[in-house]
Amino acid sequence: MNDGFVKVAAAGFEISLADLKTNTQKLKELLDLGDKRSVNLIVTPELSLTGYTCGDLFNSQSLLEGAQKALAELADYSLGKYPLMTVGLPLKYKGRLYNVAALLHDGEILGIVPKVFSKNRGQFSGRNYFAAAHDLKDGEISLVGQNIPFGNNLIFSHQSLENYSLAIEIGADTFEPLAPAARLAAGGALIIANPAALSEFIGTAQSRRMLVGSAAIRNICAYVHSGAGQGESTGDLVFAGHKMIVEYAKLLAENKPFKKEDFLIGLIDTDLLAAERLKTGFEVTEEGFKKIRFNQKKNELDLKGRYSKTPFVPKSKKERAQRAKLVLDIQAHALAKRIKHTGSEKLLIGISGGLDSTMALLAAVKAMELMGRPNRDILTLTMPCFGTSQRTLDNAQKLCRLLGTDFKKIDITAAVLQHFKDIGQGENVHDITFENSQARERTQVLMDMANKLNGMVLGTGDLSELALGWATYNGDHMSMYAINTGLPKTLMREIVSFVADESESDLARVLRDIVATPVSPELLPAKEGELTQVTEEYIGPYELHDFYLYYMLRHGFGPAKIFRLAQAAFEGQYSDDIIKKWLEVFVRRFFSQQFKRSCLPDGPKLGSVNLSPRVSWHMPSDAHATLWLDEIKNLP
Repeated sequence: MNDGFVKVAAAGFEISLADLKTNTQKLKELLDLGDKRSVNLIVTPELSLTGYTCGDLFNSQSLLEGAQKALAELADYSLGKYPLMTVGLPLKYKGRLYNVAALLHDGEILGIVPKVFSKNRGQFSGRNYFAAAHDLKDGEISLVGQNIPFGNNLIFSHQSLENYSLAIEIGADTFEPLAPAARLAAGGALIIANPAALSEFIGTAQSRRMLVGSAAIRNICAYVHSGAGQGESTGDLVFAGHKMIVEYAKLLAENKPFKKEDFLIGLIDTDLLAAERLKTGFEVTEEGFKKIRFNQKKNELDLKGRYSKTPFVPKSKKERAQRAKLVLDIQAHALAKRIKHTGSEKLLIGISGGLDSTMALLAAVKAMELMGRPNRDILTLTMPCFGTSQRTLDNAQKLCRLLGTDFKKIDITAAVLQHFKDIGQGENVHDITFENSQARERTQVLMDMANKLNGMVLGTGDLSELALGWATYNGDHMSMYAINTGLPKTLMREIVSFVADESESDLARVLRDIVATPVSPELLPAKEGELTQVTEEYIGPYELHDFYLYYMLRHGFGPAKIFRLAQAAFEGQYSDDIIKKWLEVFVRRFFSQQFKRSCLPDGPKLGSVNLSPRVSWHMPSDAHATLWLDEIKNLP
């Protein structure tokens, strides 16, 4: 449970209808398995003690009394066991029969939650046997020598972990317009345990997946859905044991219908859910709810495989292709609008043969296509100087020729040397002035050419560089429209690779070589035409920085948690010391370079992580990083 993670299981077994002895034994086995695997919460199907399809047997006193005794036996058995576990049974309360789920832990029944809606509709016949529990709140029931909380307003919370809180919503209650989960989430529950018994027929699995997923998104919570399966009566209905674990917008694990998986495990990040609620202004009130505390020892959880190294990049090839097309569409439509509005006759791009300018050019080409204008309306300027390598120069020229742009080569060496004379800069002093003078000279050329041609300068800098401040202030930092400012480096590589896969062979070869070229500002003198300056050797790997950026901005995580996630994601690739080293660099630069982000030109927002000072990220340029850096210092 460290770092807000809760290990949950959607569990099931082959039910024996009305056979309490057998079902009790199966539930004990699930509890043992959960204890062995240090599972925090086990959710078993609806009416798991008796089975869901007992029909008129629910009116049998023998079954009802036997179910109470079995529940007491299970409560006793849970003593000393680690997990919490839901157990479903029919239970009389104040003279009426309810379909309930009891939550057991360490020898106690923490609370009992009745199903709120009891309907006869389609395949559901709950009203024949069970009362609805719309108004059952703040009740108590005396069982096994305990006065046990009973009602639909129960929130179960860990004694010391603020975000580890759960509630129970039974079966088809999830799909009601006024589903209990909305109220329970507003009461503070971040995990909804959903014991269910929903029959299977054509289309139901897809609908169930969509409904559970949308409920998790709407309520900013996690769902542990455990459906009844084998053993239920097949008189007219078939049950497929469908199980799902959903964390907000992410399906963590699924046992598809009829695929036998009795113990489906997932790790829910409750810190992530709480952060999302905080960002969206989700209102939580404890009024009208009964909070039941429990204690459970904190266990260290194995996060291996839980987090992608590249959170900005979709996992599957199909999803990556869809993302690439969408990004290019957003960029191109935004750029086309800006060109039309400004009446620009030319679009100017400083083309270096590197990744960023290539991405900007691809978006520009698509924008021209949308407007029905020729690629000759794009003026691409390559401006070699001291650090330009032969590889990037060749790729810049080939790329522009293949795309049919208006291309010019302007060597800025003489202009920069004259500038050095003007300001008293030694040409062999390779300091920050030496580097930045070249970047600012390139920007001056672009801006003045734009004025001359009634054109617009398209910026090429990306989101990863903005986060680190890896841009020359009023140099490549500035433009008339910044097309890539919402695009992280790791995703950009994938998009350019996608375009290469979709292109004819000559263009594909150039694009692939550009992707393979080490990222460099090319501001220090080249040696025999080869790069001498590689960005990632100076500031660290972009895949690490993009990882830090995503979790810091998207979820508001602090350095300690980000470090823990990076350890799991990059295990075997980067040592703890390396992860820590570049995390400190990221935090230092992120805070110190805000002044560059505070005056960014316009650029399209492409994802949930963005640094525009107008629509996404509002931060004072003089904020201190001390708190974050101290947290890094205290890492083990």
